[in-house]
Amino acid sequence: MLATRGLTWRIGEVAIVDNVYLDLAPGEFLGVIGPNGAGKTSLFNLITGLRRPTEGRITLDSEDVTTLPPHRRARLGLGRTFQASSVFGSLTVRENVRLAVQAHRGGSMKLWRRAAADREVAAAADAALDRVGLHHRGAALAGTLAHGEKRKLEIALLLAGEPRVMLLDEPMAGVSAEDVPELVDVIRSLTSDSGRSVLMVEHHMDVILELADRIAVMHHGALLACDTPDTVMANATVQEAYLGESL
Repeated sequence: MLATRGLTWRIGEVAIVDNVYLDLAPGEFLGVIGPNGAGKTSLFNLITGLRRPTEGRITLDSEDVTTLPPHRRARLGLGRTFQASSVFGSLTVRENVRLAVQAHRGGSMKLWRRAAADREVAAAADAALDRVGLHHRGAALAGTLAHGEKRKLEIALLLAGEPRVMLLDEPMAGVSAEDVPELVDVIRSLTSDSGRSVLMVEHHMDVILELADRIAVMHHGALLACDTPDTVMANATVQEAYLGESL
């Protein structure tokens, strides 16, 4: 569904992402780990088009998207969340998702016209909120949500775009320990009942080990290993590089 071939991004002589070959199968959940500065977010920026690679190529469902801008990749089914929460705090939770649905479908962005009148848009927004367990918070201002709820809202915004491939950049960052299990369940459902592919960067190893079909380990911009969780955790090179460090 998603593949990188020799993906490289250099700043001067420094390789931030170095010759990465990665494959994400349909319906697969692939976790990405590595210490700060390993190139994980930079890899996401290349895949989503925020940065242009120095070398290599990216394909989405066998279509070369290496030179396409972010919005074109989104139209082809590539969606992403970011490390920092980003929602319209002065709008309600439901209005945030309605806008995302309208943006995806190409309709008017005026909340007081189409969003109120178009039942299909409203239904799609409500379905996305149901998926993440936020339907009961639809009338609340997004800015009043707890951090874990904002993370769920971001996933609902992503679902509104009907992506086939979802990139999640540290979704557990800043989430309280008591909210983690619910968010894990939401993220697990993204592949288990829809066939979507998920690529997720996360520092919480317990979350990665619980969710991922495979784990990719990045080190100094390069791909150190990519295999099943048990195989990666038993890999001597991974242990040598990361034993005693926080992933």
